[in-house]
Amino acid sequence: MRFANAETMKKIDEFCIQELKIPSIVLMENAAFKVAKNVDDNVKNILIVCGTGNNGGDGFAAARQLYKKDKNVTVALIGDAEKMSSDCKVNYEIINNMKLNIINISRREDISYFKDMLNKSEIIIDAIFGTGINRNIEGIFSEIISEINNSKKYILSIDVPSGLNSDNGLIMGNAIRANKTVSFEVYKTGFLKYETDAYTGDILVENIGIPEFVLDKFCDDNFILDENIIKKGIVRRNKYSHKGDYGKVIIFAGSVGYSGAAYISTEASVKTGSGLVTLCTNREIQNVLSEKLVEAMTVAYDEEEKINTLIESSSVVAVGPGMGNNEVTLDILKKVICTSKSPIVIDADGINVLKDNISLLSNKVAPVVITPHLGEMARLTNMSIEEIKGNRIEIAKDFARQFDVIVLLKGYNTVITDGKFTAVNSTGNSAMASGGMGDCLTGMIASFIGQNYHPFKAACMAAYIHGYCGETLSKKMFSVTASDIIKEIPYSIKTFIN
Repeated sequence: MRFANAETMKKIDEFCIQELKIPSIVLMENAAFKVAKNVDDNVKNILIVCGTGNNGGDGFAAARQLYKKDKNVTVALIGDAEKMSSDCKVNYEIINNMKLNIINISRREDISYFKDMLNKSEIIIDAIFGTGINRNIEGIFSEIISEINNSKKYILSIDVPSGLNSDNGLIMGNAIRANKTVSFEVYKTGFLKYETDAYTGDILVENIGIPEFVLDKFCDDNFILDENIIKKGIVRRNKYSHKGDYGKVIIFAGSVGYSGAAYISTEASVKTGSGLVTLCTNREIQNVLSEKLVEAMTVAYDEEEKINTLIESSSVVAVGPGMGNNEVTLDILKKVICTSKSPIVIDADGINVLKDNISLLSNKVAPVVITPHLGEMARLTNMSIEEIKGNRIEIAKDFARQFDVIVLLKGYNTVITDGKFTAVNSTGNSAMASGGMGDCLTGMIASFIGQNYHPFKAACMAAYIHGYCGETLSKKMFSVTASDIIKEIPYSIKTFIN
């Protein structure tokens, strides 16, 4: 599943119309057919509310499709009929010639009649504004939207709920609160903003006849992770392989009072399938962790010679979980960034000490993956959490490009980007809202990198499987801990291989 902004959708339409010579009205007809298909057969009385642009044209064409199914269809045109787009006008004239019931709402005095139509309908189809809206909705349009929302009727929006900015998910003054949105060809970027589901309802993306190669051409850089991507991505193990084939993972984690973070990240790496895992940790907690980590080795932070050898021979190095925001963590991070020739995963306190030492990233000789949550990203960028929430994808992409790193910005719909390619994770839920989840994810990313997956792909795989484990467990558990996830990891991976 790809996602795209309004400008990209415009380019796709223009290419299909100008280069492939697909008439735009054909695409409109296909869209109308898919909208009509998504109306319950048992519904009889339908009100379709149309604007004067192409979204309105979709609505007029859908009215004809539904009329053919013997539905009682009323169409409300909002605005000046003289301002219709050409395709919108064609479909308007067709239903007008068919003598469908069309009312024109252009003045405040017309709203009482519109309310009467609302009361008589079972379902409302919103076709007022499409993807291109970039100004606040005011006047009669805002009043109509409020009346639709206040009616408490089932609402189906065409492509995008009217008033929702399809690029950033912002509400442009007022917006339809749909029960369902039938969108076309690709997921809209604005749908990925936090809390937009209150406006989109259930989202269904329908194909309207745009060839696959066109979508590849214009929006193959942005995609939503799904099960098929993971199934295709997982490499089956060769029967002759041995532990040396699955990576030497080095994890710097833990301090007094934070042994759990060290244990979780290390054990997650073991359970994800690493060949050899070594935890580098605080000497005061080393013995405790050595007893718990049966399949992993441990060394202390102050064993410099051993650590230098480990870094040199590693397949991947992870730094940060539970280390503390202190000079020891900073010194270790400097050493790793400046000397490791293998990919590096930076999380938690590794990110915290990076905040005032961001120039360290210019010294790297290997790929770097950073895994901030919203608060850590706010500190790295000197932005507020609310600013980042409002534009997570672009902020993550800008940071990735500026510092030549892979960013995994954690949270609902986790964003993974290298600045060019961007993936959004579709798994996970609030049952996983507990401490240690980020530590677990760090260990999983490091493990996949150690198994020779490209760091970007490893981050995507880890994020999806991490969330998938949580979803699977939450079917039987009210809350899911990182320890629960760790136990589930090998079983979930096996389901994708099977």
